[in-house]
Amino acid sequence: MSNLLATDIKPGQLLARGVARFLHGHGFVSVEEFVPARGLRVDVIGLGPKGEIWVVECKSSRADFQSDFKWQGYLEWCDRYFWAVDQDFPTDLLPGGTGLIIADSYDAEIIRMAPEDKVAPARRKVIVQKFATHAARRLHALRDPGFVTGGFTS
Repeated sequence: MSNLLATDIKPGQLLARGVARFLHGHGFVSVEEFVPARGLRVDVIGLGPKGEIWVVECKSSRADFQSDFKWQGYLEWCDRYFWAVDQDFPTDLLPGGTGLIIADSYDAEIIRMAPEDKVAPARRKVIVQKFATHAARRLHALRDPGFVTGGFTS
């Protein structure tokens, strides 16, 4: 297993780390690069202490934001939707009606709370199951990196 160097971590991943730390400090558990449905992959999804589901998209630059055409597809998969950017990001680019988090690799702060739009109960059940499965697979891969579904790699 190779060591991941700090230089291998992309700016958006550093923001995601700060967001995950922030969420943890508020009683949330989170996973990164979560796939709620085919063709969608959110940067961070958080599951709160009361079952609330937050999606946070981390944008490290103007170009990164402007190349994201799928973000509106994430709205139906969460109770609250946030953008996480660093302090130098031009926040006037971000759409109204969404949350805003200013983050760095160590922490984050909510600047604008996202409006709440509750996920339907049946969809919530699907998301929580996928969240648990994703987290368990990620943990398994860390504990046993040579294992692949269906057997061991050679």
